[in-house]
Amino acid sequence: MATRRRKIPKVGFVSLGCPKALVDSERILTRLRAEGYLIAPDYAGADLVVVNTCGFIDDAVAESLDAIGEALEENGKVIVTGCLGAKGDLVRTTFPRVLAVSGPHATDEVLDAVHAHLPPRHDPFESLVPPQGIRLTPRHYAYLKISEGCNHRCTFCIIPQMRGDLVSRPVGDVMTEAETLVRSGVRELLVISQDTSAYGVDLRYRTGFWGGRPIRTRMLELASALGELGVWVRLHYVYPYPSVDEVIPLMAQGRVLPYLDVPFQHASARILKLMKRPASGEVNIERIAAWRAICPDITLRSTFIVGFPGETEAEFEELLAFLREAKLDRVGCFAYSPVEGARANALPDSVPDEVKEDRRKRFMATQARISRARLKRKVGTVQQVLIDGMDESGEFAIGRTRGDAPEIDGIVRVRAHPLAAGEFVDVRITASDQHDLEGELVEP
Repeated sequence: MATRRRKIPKVGFVSLGCPKALVDSERILTRLRAEGYLIAPDYAGADLVVVNTCGFIDDAVAESLDAIGEALEENGKVIVTGCLGAKGDLVRTTFPRVLAVSGPHATDEVLDAVHAHLPPRHDPFESLVPPQGIRLTPRHYAYLKISEGCNHRCTFCIIPQMRGDLVSRPVGDVMTEAETLVRSGVRELLVISQDTSAYGVDLRYRTGFWGGRPIRTRMLELASALGELGVWVRLHYVYPYPSVDEVIPLMAQGRVLPYLDVPFQHASARILKLMKRPASGEVNIERIAAWRAICPDITLRSTFIVGFPGETEAEFEELLAFLREAKLDRVGCFAYSPVEGARANALPDSVPDEVKEDRRKRFMATQARISRARLKRKVGTVQQVLIDGMDESGEFAIGRTRGDAPEIDGIVRVRAHPLAAGEFVDVRITASDQHDLEGELVEP
């Protein structure tokens, strides 16, 4: 009599937080799929649910707790991982019913918990995982995480407490993954870490090997090697160290995208010192001018915090003056929010919430004028655009220029016949606003 085959176990997955957490989710999903698990699209079809949480700021903590609560209500069997899992017993205290809790980049711990509560069904004859692994991004772009953790001790941040000190991946492993992604159809690699500029510091920039060729474990050499793969390479989370200057010529040569995501955070030397951040506003202005002299087309994105403890109106005005002089292309701004465990919480002279919000609005109004002017300069130019898909009407293709990262920057709306995601096209820019561009297809 034929034996009945055991049902294939299905795991639901909720991924919250930054691209670094997204990569953690992709690694967990790849391992699960390789072991024969199916990934359920909803709570009802899952045998259990994994929630990868964020715990950086209060809003992220609240979102993560809501997600865990929803998963417990809808499914009942929940494993929690990610940054919130590193915050002591918060998850266990709030949700005693969760099956297991682990911190960030804890793939093995998550797999152990899944095995304990939902054993895999082994089938050696099934090919379950594509070479590039399981991805949560569209097929044509992917995040490439080059390190974990951070050596900085910024007073507003608890990332090192959750993710530990800097641990760089071997350069050969990074390049092999990048090659595999490109072979699978990826057209844009987004390089991420907590501190991309510091890549290899922990390894003393030792030499690794890719295809038998020696490469130093350092941002410059890594960016140069990635630039050989024939796809867009975009650098994120680049601290403004002098070593970054060496990468700018690669952008001018077209080896990597002329784009830098640099978290300046403030311009006042005193506030930056209280934050324990490198450099000062004056030094950064000089550096930005030098970068633009080498690569005039460079796009600069940054983030800032207003209302940091002790910030005076004069220091905020200093920040606005920096913004007007720097003329950054893309900017995000956050009103300071205390994070449990951050040393900045103990600083005196906290700024009232209404003042923080007023400063945030004034900051963004200033940047809106700058952004509108920067984008207007592109009207009449022809830009290479990577298509992400069509809009709901089917009338416009939606894409991005070299100066736009997915989800955080602007888009280009192109009135065109259907274009495929991952397709490169030339577009003549015909209109702009403070965020986005519009254009028409330039026929070859």
